[in-house]
Amino acid sequence: MTPIDIAFSEMEANESNDNARLRFYERLIDCELFMLLEAESDGQSIKPDLFEVENEQVALVFDKEDRLADFSNSIVPFVALSGRTIISLIEGKNISLGLNLSVAVSSIILPPNVISWMAKTISKGPTLSEAKIKEVLPPRTLPEAVVSALDTKLATMVGYADIAYLAEVIYDNDIHSSVIVFINANIDAEVSIANAISETLIFSGVEAGILDVMFLNAENQVCAKLAKIGLRFDLPKPINKKQQSAPGTDPDKPPILI
Repeated sequence: MTPIDIAFSEMEANESNDNARLRFYERLIDCELFMLLEAESDGQSIKPDLFEVENEQVALVFDKEDRLADFSNSIVPFVALSGRTIISLIEGKNISLGLNLSVAVSSIILPPNVISWMAKTISKGPTLSEAKIKEVLPPRTLPEAVVSALDTKLATMVGYADIAYLAEVIYDNDIHSSVIVFINANIDAEVSIANAISETLIFSGVEAGILDVMFLNAENQVCAKLAKIGLRFDLPKPINKKQQSAPGTDPDKPPILI
């Protein structure tokens, strides 16, 4: 079973549990999805192959390439994009999203109102501020559910940073806060990292939760303190691949939906 299958099964088994539903949505936006296209992409734009299901226009996606093959039973054009990107592309176009239809336990159609809610939710970005750490403390106040969600989220951040530490800090203005510190982060990934951490809090169901995100170089003296008392997360290293030019592989140049 895939992470989406597991999250879907937990949601189905706990229909009244909002947190289980939120975890499913989070897995969906984080996952790489394979979307059926009407024709091969020109590298600039994509046109999903829309199916009519109960008078709804449905774009079909699958969380594994072989599931797409099982559904289509033939060679078909498709594109691989993050769920986050697909949600942003179809939002506002009255298009439903069909996930793993007829090929997995996670088979479901998400209607346009759910797509709009997800798009609105993931658009809520963090605010930027500056502060200097005065004291570093062990992490104690974040719920275990949030720590577990962070562990899952960080496992998707391939090549974003070397490591991350979860801790509590007191800033020079005497404000006390939980913080996750990324060491030697890719500067081009900092906005994506901050947004991903913000999403983790939202989809964990933590009301009024606050978790600061900070970026430091390994030479910073605070890192030694974090290594002693912080909770360490090792981020996955990238696997060397040939440079890709498929639509959606460059976050600064998302494909155009036509």
